[in-house]
Amino acid sequence: MPLYEYRCEPCDYTFEALIRNDSDVARCPKCGNVEVAKQFSVPASSPTGTLGYTPASGPGLTAFNGCGKPGCGPGGCAMN
Repeated sequence: MPLYEYRCEPCDYTFEALIRNDSDVARCPKCGNVEVAKQFSVPASSPTGTLGYTPASGPGLTAFNGCGKPGCGPGGCAMN
């Protein structure tokens, strides 16, 4: 089911919402308003490999690959 990113127009809060069908309405979790704008976001993808996952992201394990900005990577983020 699609997970979309929204920004609330009145309070400028950014959030994600699961929209299952056309009758679902995104509502800001901070102020409850429905005046929200859908944001562009990067679609999630699954890692590739012979088993469909890499050893660092296999069942029960967590992989941190950074946010993609220069200086980010496993074990650190340039934003901090």
